[in-house]
Amino acid sequence: MPAQIDIKEVHWLLDIVQCIDVGVVVLDRQYRVEVWNAFMENHSGLGPDQVQGRSLFELFPDIDRPWLERKVESVVQLGTRAFSLWQQRPYLMRFKSYQPITGQADFMYQNVTLLPLAGQPVEHVCLVIYDMTAAAVAAQTQPVR
Repeated sequence: MPAQIDIKEVHWLLDIVQCIDVGVVVLDRQYRVEVWNAFMENHSGLGPDQVQGRSLFELFPDIDRPWLERKVESVVQLGTRAFSLWQQRPYLMRFKSYQPITGQADFMYQNVTLLPLAGQPVEHVCLVIYDMTAAAVAAQTQPVR
């Protein structure tokens, strides 16, 4: 018997996705945007209505497409998460750094987690984008010992 959907819980989850301080993007297998949270809107300057149904590569032509396609394909084929750390690849999408006081970085350093979403075969992948700029700047300004 299927579990009953609690509409209150759905609203809570939607509120959480909108309010957390990480980017949440859900892509279909053609890399079209289906979910775009407030973090993404704030840092890209593009609202959900501007990105819904559009190709991520059309919206951000500077994304390393072959690299992202390989990552997504491994997530889809294996059904497991994949990761990208700022030390390996500084960012997925080049957003301005938002450090109004120090301003020591020209762009936002990002860690990215790619998650397969339920379904067999996997039809959607979630990208979770973390702002790692403070850690990156701290690591780069540490004195050498």
